[in-house]
Amino acid sequence: MTFTPSNPWPRREFLRRTLATGTGLAALNLAACGKTPPDQSGAVDGDLGPVEPELNLYLWSDYVADRTIPDFETEFRVKVTLDTFESNEEMIAKLMAGASGYDLILPTSNIFAALFANDLIAPLTKRYLTNWGNLSPLFVDPPWDPGNAHSVPWAWGTTGLAYRKDKIARPPESWSVFFDPAYRGKMTMLDDSRDVIGTFLKYRGKSLNSSAPADLAAAKVDALAAKANLKAYVSAPVKAQLIAGDVWVAQLWSGDAAQAMAEQPGIGFVIPQEGSMIFTDGLAIPKTARHRRAAHEFMNYVLRPEVAAAIADKTGYGTPNQAAVPLTRAQIPYPTTLELARLEYQVDLGPAAEAWDRLWTEIKSA
Repeated sequence: MTFTPSNPWPRREFLRRTLATGTGLAALNLAACGKTPPDQSGAVDGDLGPVEPELNLYLWSDYVADRTIPDFETEFRVKVTLDTFESNEEMIAKLMAGASGYDLILPTSNIFAALFANDLIAPLTKRYLTNWGNLSPLFVDPPWDPGNAHSVPWAWGTTGLAYRKDKIARPPESWSVFFDPAYRGKMTMLDDSRDVIGTFLKYRGKSLNSSAPADLAAAKVDALAAKANLKAYVSAPVKAQLIAGDVWVAQLWSGDAAQAMAEQPGIGFVIPQEGSMIFTDGLAIPKTARHRRAAHEFMNYVLRPEVAAAIADKTGYGTPNQAAVPLTRAQIPYPTTLELARLEYQVDLGPAAEAWDRLWTEIKSA
């Protein structure tokens, strides 16, 4: 399905045009991500040999266009097998358990530190990535992967609030909507600890990466108060629930919101005034990959403007490919300049991850 805009958002054109030209946007400086990963071996040079006849992908669900894989298979004579995951935790757990058949994975920016720490991904051989210049400077050389030595940017997005315009009198401009008993049983939050806990940290004016005990304690109080009004913690199924009208307000990733809006014009999307998170997903090659030349050919293929644009139109997520931006037709929720200033990247929590895990278990089991 191709998304076509039925109600353009002209106030969001600033970011769209900035991505197309690769200029400005200090607010999107990826140095805001915080920690720099330990030194990694840079991109390597060398001959990977001929293109293998097979390629095994492990990607987020609903994250390719209808023709992305079939057209690649036809052009390169490669048989592609696609498996999907619903969370970074699911993906990395499978790799840690010894899954060795995948040639490409698609992790989110905040998970790269764990991938490096466990020596799970290999450096790229960039001589095969001849379309690299199509990427916007805003999305290359991130602190979680210096020089993009291990990853190719695929998509970016935000977390916000999707809502039914026919059920909500005015757009929910604050995360405090989850405290409103008027919508009890008609609201959902993502089944994701970083999104839920991070949301209530932002609500209190804190960094969504905070590990301060007082901040986490306050976030727990708010999360439990909100939970009393929730239908569920849910990720993938919420699009259908919004479209059907079973859910009126949902914490949702921007791309999923765009998909829902394309099917149901009565759905809106806002980034709450307290702020939220921004993320980037990038293709990476597991150390155990057996079809590395085919993997590089696929990465170079998705860097083509027309291929990247088709993926953005299908998924509703922003494309980091500046050459693709003018070709996109989807109603993608690009943040305004004011919203952008309130967005924050998730960073690796380090030892504090254990405290977050305990907190998430306490919230979900309460």
